[in-house]
Amino acid sequence: MPSLRCRLFLFLLHHRHLFRLKLRRETGLDWATDLPGVRRSAERASKMLGRLPKGMEATPVTANGVRAEWIAPGGADPDRAILYFHGGGYVLGSIEAHRAIVAKFVKASGVRALSFGYRLAPEHPFPAALDDALAAYGWLLDSGLAPSRIAFAGDSAGGGLCLATLLALKDQGRPLPAAAAVLSPLTDLTFSGESLTTNAATCLAPTGSWLACRKHYAEGRDVTGPYISPLFGDLRGLPPLSIHAGGSETLRDDSTRFAEKARAAGVPVALTVGEGLCHCYPACAPIFPEASRAMAAIGRFIAGHIGA
Repeated sequence: MPSLRCRLFLFLLHHRHLFRLKLRRETGLDWATDLPGVRRSAERASKMLGRLPKGMEATPVTANGVRAEWIAPGGADPDRAILYFHGGGYVLGSIEAHRAIVAKFVKASGVRALSFGYRLAPEHPFPAALDDALAAYGWLLDSGLAPSRIAFAGDSAGGGLCLATLLALKDQGRPLPAAAAVLSPLTDLTFSGESLTTNAATCLAPTGSWLACRKHYAEGRDVTGPYISPLFGDLRGLPPLSIHAGGSETLRDDSTRFAEKARAAGVPVALTVGEGLCHCYPACAPIFPEASRAMAAIGRFIAGHIGA
């Protein structure tokens, strides 16, 4: 059972509509019809969440034409790096909005991170985000970093993009990073997982938001393609993976089914499903102990695989 602190936190989030004097939860319809409004709301939230902790520095760079920034503590080893893929359903999210989350990965692992701002749908549908991810990774390699000293990390749709990038790199015969750590990755845009239905009442994501994201991102393309839905790819040869998912989220099965298929393909996978926990729950550290333990484990996983 989740800790008392966790249950209180999730209760407040689940009933956040009451604080806005609304009797019902957000339906997700606005994701399809008023995306600018959704983005403005997310931007307001990012201003509260985007502060870096003391001892961390943000340094903007351009990575093969892609806007990015280094998040690093003072004196960070320049020979190791995390490439971070931010979430937001492929339609929102930014470097600034995820700055504090990326800093948690940096603090837990002791490894600096390059967070990049891939182009968003619907203005830039698939494969724009994938192209930007490949460009950012190529920039790291061109700067002299060895693949064995790079780890990928990402959350939600960013986690799905992270896994899709691994598949694209493998298919192109390019060197893969040493490992990847993802939180609640979006791996199946056919939305065939049972948890999309069974966890609909307990998930914090607005109902229908995933369908709107698919519409904007895939734009009529075959969503069973592995670079859109990594679950349907050939997973043989991928590097070791760390996957965390919440037991009460709609995307739970995107993680569990991907982990099962990856293991069957011979990929080392560390899967953790937090009982009663939410989407991307490790990013909530240090608010409740389950998140803190998960983030610490992710840090050890990353550091262990890139020799930090």
